[in-house]
Amino acid sequence: MLRRSHRPITAREASRKLLRAPRDARRDAAFRKAIRQIPRGKVATYGQVAAASGYPLYHRQVAQLLRASPVGSLPWQRVLGSGGAIKLHGEAALEQRMRLEMEGVRFRGKCVDMDAHQHRFRPWELEE
Repeated sequence: MLRRSHRPITAREASRKLLRAPRDARRDAAFRKAIRQIPRGKVATYGQVAAASGYPLYHRQVAQLLRASPVGSLPWQRVLGSGGAIKLHGEAALEQRMRLEMEGVRFRGKCVDMDAHQHRFRPWELEE
């Protein structure tokens, strides 16, 4: 018989469990709905999308969803890393920046000017 320890879970253990969280259609639908709410010329972070969807701490799953989504199904360019940083690399990063600039989003160095372009989610618009 195995005996479980009653020690508190560490932050590292919690993040590992979240990384291995199984796909959930309802959670993914909530993420999609939140991402579609971001208007042209505005941006949000992965963490903001997750929190607005009702799944705080699931920012990595938001990134996984965007990576797995078919091209053109979501406005992926409007979702950024914390502080407005583009987290993609190479040509994908250049494409994201170009798409955002075409929508009128301004940058401060390598990051989006979040003071001017951050989308504020309205919880009542996300409810079903």
